[in-house]
Formats: sequence, structure tokens, C-alpha cells
Amino acid sequence: MKPSLRTALCTLVMASLLPSAWSGPLIDAIKERREKRREAAEAAESKTSTDELDSSDSETKSRLALPSGARALMDQRYGPDGAHKLDVYIPNGAKGAPILFMVHGGAWMVGDKAASKVVANKVARWLPKGYIVASVNYRMSRQPKVMDQVDDVARALAFVQSHAADWGGDGARVLVLGHSSGAHLVSLLASDSKLASQQGAKPWLGTVSLDSAAFNVVDIMSSKHYGFYDRVFGKEREFWEQASPYYRLTGALASPMLIVCSARRSDSCPQAQAYAGKASGLGSRVTVLPVDLAHGDVNGQLGTAGDYTTRVETFMRGVGLP
Repeated sequence: MKPSLRTALCTLVMASLLPSAWSGPLIDAIKERREKRREAAEAAESKTSTDELDSSDSETKSRLALPSGARALMDQRYGPDGAHKLDVYIPNGAKGAPILFMVHGGAWMVGDKAASKVVANKVARWLPKGYIVASVNYRMSRQPKVMDQVDDVARALAFVQSHAADWGGDGARVLVLGHSSGAHLVSLLASDSKLASQQGAKPWLGTVSLDSAAFNVVDIMSSKHYGFYDRVFGKEREFWEQASPYYRLTGALASPMLIVCSARRSDSCPQAQAYAGKASGLGSRVTVLPVDLAHGDVNGQLGTAGDYTTRVETFMRGVGLP
């Protein structure tokens, strides 16, 4: 018999022999101690799984080496909250430039717009090609409100579209990208265009979802899952459906979508394929691209020379971008 089990049994036996005035408080104390241990274990699991999945989007910010003549506008305010900020990277001589609108991940709780894997290779690749890159922050906490985050991203998109001309950009030529939980947020906007239009955002050319694995939150919450999902999505099926791109999707997407999924994860590509199947059946153009990369590298490697970036650029050309 394990020591912990033997101790618990002995304690219960002792409690049964004590006067009722003593045994009640003792049992309550035992229950309280067990509850604290359970909460500590769940907290440890949440931290471990969050770090495992999304640490790349929360790493220390580092100053980018911009291409010659390029400039960066940091911490542009797009709303009233302190988290409503975005960075804009502008190539030299920008005029009518297309825009990459990037939303970082971080388990809906952590992450930053300026993390190296979020922006470095994208800026290095696409600024010399004449693109503007905008990277967005949004409200986060240890008890995140996902639909508020969706509103934030939509508000930021509207801001970028309306200010694009000030930076030498074209607000009508925007490609929306998101990684991990950020991919979930942009997939929600793509699946239900009212979420974007309610915040003033206009249609965009296409969406690139980078390794979300949260297209169907109902499936996630109805099976074994990481502890932090409970913190994010709660216990109500009605909200799971509300926060699911799969359930939000009721008609053809307004623009094409590319879903990149890590073939090294058991949950990412199956969720992507199921969503793509439903979307295609509704007349949408959705492509699933499995890649042999770790979760963080699906984000960090985008923009480096190779087949992965080439295939994403093929999608970009297919929606009318250079």
C-alpha cells in the first residue's frame, strides 16, 4: 500500500473514533487539504501545457534588424485599453503596399506582438518584397475572455485598414494571419464575418491559420484536454459552440483560407481537416497544409527560405497578392 493511501485510511479510521465535535472539523481539514493539492496539480498542468504549446509567442522581445530604409511604428493605439496596441513595419518607399496582419498566440493568456518568432522572419522576408507587416496585441489575462479578444482583433484590423494609406499601404489588400490561439481568433473572424464588421473591419483577401487545433471547441472540451482549456472555455456547451469556428461557420467564407497544421501533433491536422471539409461543402475555398514542424516553428519558420514558405506564397498569389 502506498504511504499516502495508508496515511489517508489511518486518518479516516482515527476520525471515526473521535467524538463528532472533533471529527467534523478534522474531515473538513482533510478535504480542504486534498482540494488544495488538486488545485496545485491543475495549475502545474496548465502552466506546463501552456508553456509547451505557446512559449514561442511569449519569448523576450528583441529589436529587429530592419531592411535598409524600412521603419517601424511601435505601440500604435487602436483602442482604449492599455493592451490595444500594434506595431507596424513599413518598407522603404511604400506606396499602395499590401499588408500582412499578424495575430500572436499564447494560450489566450500570454504572448506579445514583438516576440521574435512572431515577426522576425516575416519582416525579413516580406518587407523587401514591398509588404507592410502589422503585428497586434490584445487583452489577455489568466481568466481570458475569448470573445472580447475576437473583438480586439477585429478592432485592430479596422484600424489597420483605415490607416493603411498613412503608411503607404492599401487597406483593401490585407492578408490576415494568426498563430495558435491567435489562429483560433482569426479563424473565428473568417468563419463569421459579422464579428469583424461589427468592429468596423472590412473584407480582407484571405486568412492564414497557423496551427490552431481549436476549430471545434466542443470536441476539445468533450474529450481529454489540457487543463488550461477549462480556464479559457469554461463548462458551458453554449459558449463552446459560440467560440468554435466550426460552429460559427454557416455559409461560404468571404475569402479563401489556408490552414497550416503541425503533423507532429495528434490534434491539429484532424481539426483542420474537419473544418475544411465543412467549409468546402458550403462552397468555400479552404486548403490544409500539414508540415513536419513543431508547433512554435510553424510560426517561427514562416518567412525562411524553403518549401513551407513557398507554398504559403503560392496561396498569397492565389488571392491576388504579389
